[in-house]
Amino acid sequence: MQFKRWTVNPIDKALAAELAEECDIDAFVALIASGRGYTDPYELSEFLTDEVMLADPYELSDIEKAAEIINEAVWAEEKIAVFGDYDVDGVTATALMYSYLKNRGARVSYFIPDREKDGYGINMSAIDRLKSENFDLIITVDNGIAATAEVRYAKDCGMKVVVTDHHLPGSELPEADAVIDPHRPDDISEFKDICGVFVAFKVVCAIEGRSPEEMLSDYGDLVALGTVADVMPLVNENRTVVREGLNLIANGSRRGLTALCRAATIEDGTLTASRLAFGIAPRINAAGRMGDAARACELLLTDDDEVAEGLSSVLNNENIRRQGIEKQIFTEASKIVDKKGYKHNRVIVVSGEGWHCGVIGIVAARIAEKYGRPTIVLSVENGIANGSCRSIKGFSIYDALSDCSYLLSKFGGHEMAAGVTLDASLIDSFRRAINEYAARFPWVLSEVKLDCKLNPDALSVDLAESVKQLEPFGTGNPVPLFGFFGVTLDKISSVGSGKHLRLTFKKGETTFPTMLFGTPIAAFPYGVGETVDIAVTVDTNFYGGNLNLTVSLKDIRPSGLVEEDLIDSIALYEDFKSGNNKNYSDIIPTREEIGVVYKFLLKTPASTDRIVAANINSVGYAKALIAAEALCELKLCSVFDNEGVPVIKVTNSGAKVNLGDANILKKLRGEI
Repeated sequence: MQFKRWTVNPIDKALAAELAEECDIDAFVALIASGRGYTDPYELSEFLTDEVMLADPYELSDIEKAAEIINEAVWAEEKIAVFGDYDVDGVTATALMYSYLKNRGARVSYFIPDREKDGYGINMSAIDRLKSENFDLIITVDNGIAATAEVRYAKDCGMKVVVTDHHLPGSELPEADAVIDPHRPDDISEFKDICGVFVAFKVVCAIEGRSPEEMLSDYGDLVALGTVADVMPLVNENRTVVREGLNLIANGSRRGLTALCRAATIEDGTLTASRLAFGIAPRINAAGRMGDAARACELLLTDDDEVAEGLSSVLNNENIRRQGIEKQIFTEASKIVDKKGYKHNRVIVVSGEGWHCGVIGIVAARIAEKYGRPTIVLSVENGIANGSCRSIKGFSIYDALSDCSYLLSKFGGHEMAAGVTLDASLIDSFRRAINEYAARFPWVLSEVKLDCKLNPDALSVDLAESVKQLEPFGTGNPVPLFGFFGVTLDKISSVGSGKHLRLTFKKGETTFPTMLFGTPIAAFPYGVGETVDIAVTVDTNFYGGNLNLTVSLKDIRPSGLVEEDLIDSIALYEDFKSGNNKNYSDIIPTREEIGVVYKFLLKTPASTDRIVAANINSVGYAKALIAAEALCELKLCSVFDNEGVPVIKVTNSGAKVNLGDANILKKLRGEI
């Protein structure tokens, strides 16, 4: 069972009331916004405004120089190559820069590398090809800031280079004719958390000599898509471009996106940042993950409805194929993690032969979510392991890789995500090293961040409608999450052919239903009558001609948990299961505590998650798990399958055994 740390944003009702009055907004919206740090009326009004306000592109270093170089190339009819990337940000940036220059009458072509053959970014063989085809100018989009050797080579070949990127630079900038990146040390732009297509958009504004506000109607849809797909925080300029871009897409700004919305069954009036992220972006990404990303670029560029429909169908099918491969690898990887005991490690490192490199990043994210651990998934081919890393808040995977760099051929990334390459023979050494690094720090749990606590009486359609004033939601501006503490689970119903649950909770005289998606009843670890805390989101839906409230369950835990004690218990248990040498006396269950778990199982068979949930406040997390394992070792209990979920039940209730004979207890006492 994965427990998470719960935090509640600070609430100042008096301040919220003042903000509501000064900004003329709903009091509850002001309460949420103030808890998220918007305590100044001007900043809050600016955050909520519908006005289009974007920063001056000329704040970016080298942008004037870049505009001059590109304009001169257009006027001189030089051959221009736009060099992009195969993810959504790179594809949208490529489509934006290419279409602008094409409309200017430039002699321009675009190039997107192949994920498996070429890897990320501009490379030497690509430069050789561009030189052989007599290109005069290379413009990189969403890449190039780390390509110091490649840029130098292109310059030696007689080509001019303009780099536009948003990734962190290394110790030196590439020696390009112009380098535009908000993260370069001498850049004075105020807001730096923008994606590659947004940087390309600002460059186009400078080339054209028009303000971003004027140009947004032409390219806002592409900037919005890249911003959401690249998980940029939806604040400041990003919030503006996503809001405007969503409107453009909904109004049919681009034939390819309209066709893709139909393929993703996104109906008119239902497009949100979330649907853009989980409905449109994966289909565009699928083109590069499963083959040629140029197909996605062509979709964004076409003015032909028939071509748009055909390409959207191809991308939709590629996405289905991607989902199948991803599911297969996720299943294989999860089995390895469970069988090998990697689920107990502080950092999960799992590898497989020939796993598709286009999907291992998604698999890493799913495993990190499933087990609540930083995760590295490696695909091995010809003795080389290439991997994707995903972390959880509070643990820098980049710092961890840096500490193990002596084992790695190359790596790169940031705190939450990274890529890595190493010799396959070093995987076990790498696993040990990165877990030894992680063991130097306190145990980290994933976080549930609540906007506020609520009483059930506050739930209403009006509440759900009011929070929509904070849209668009996404990274940096998540859907508001509300906590209900000390509620009683009143009813459990299976819905959606057994795939989902409808859970009814009660507090006082108030009952309210919630939906828990993706959890069958056999895997739900709580029982009717138990007191729990829940974290939920609220929304509305039209059904039967009425606007109805929808409450979705996002997390649940037993009431009364002492988090620090829980974290200590989890850390000790997982370290014990990982074989670390420590004093484990604090998690050795007493005879009486084992008896509590035994009596619970006498009443009903249960999964280990159910055992923990029911006994965590009386016995404790680690002791409940250890007691269950000891009972199985002593043949008092056995494990059976219940709809794919392993459950433990008493099978020898009359046996007389010495509890101290269980191997797990001997190991905890240091006797084995």
